[in-house]
Amino acid sequence: MIENTVTEEASSSVVEPFIGMDFESEEAAKSFYDSYATRTGFVMRVDAFRRSTRDDGTVVWRRLVCNKEGFRRSRPRRDESRKPRAITREGCKALIVVKKEKSGKWTVTKFVKEHNHPLLSLLTNNNGRRSSQISQTPNEKDAKIRELSTELSRERKRCATLQQQLDMVLNVMEEHSNHLSININNVIQNVREIESNTFTKLPS
Repeated sequence: MIENTVTEEASSSVVEPFIGMDFESEEAAKSFYDSYATRTGFVMRVDAFRRSTRDDGTVVWRRLVCNKEGFRRSRPRRDESRKPRAITREGCKALIVVKKEKSGKWTVTKFVKEHNHPLLSLLTNNNGRRSSQISQTPNEKDAKIRELSTELSRERKRCATLQQQLDMVLNVMEEHSNHLSININNVIQNVREIESNTFTKLPS
């Protein structure tokens, strides 16, 4: 009898998924399909999941897809002068679905092999290992640069806002400290005046 179980150690081997293939854990299934994707020439994306409704709500169903699955939602462009983002999703149907069985193992219940887009070429490095050559188009590179620039700008604005808030808090604390010092000085002065008046009024 052929053993269908794929352990985490063996998941790095070049094996094509098939319905009924077992994994020791969800992470082993992810690792296997990610390795398979790299060697086949596409990028894996962790997609939808379902949780158990009977116990503690743990994940019992997971879909792993090609990163070109689905289509990007069209949104109205606020700035017409900006270049449109590169199309990275092309409705690719390639995927596997894994489900957690009562035994605790994860089983492939669905596998779609075919992609609707060209796959990445595979190169062999000096160690004899194959690695995927991700060739991005100029539009994809520009889109990535814009995405990173936008994220950097957003983080800078966030840091500036936090700095302003911190400065405001420090200013309030300083004003409060000054006001408190003035009040303390006033109390001390009043006490001294009371003591002075008391001693002055005492009979000799």
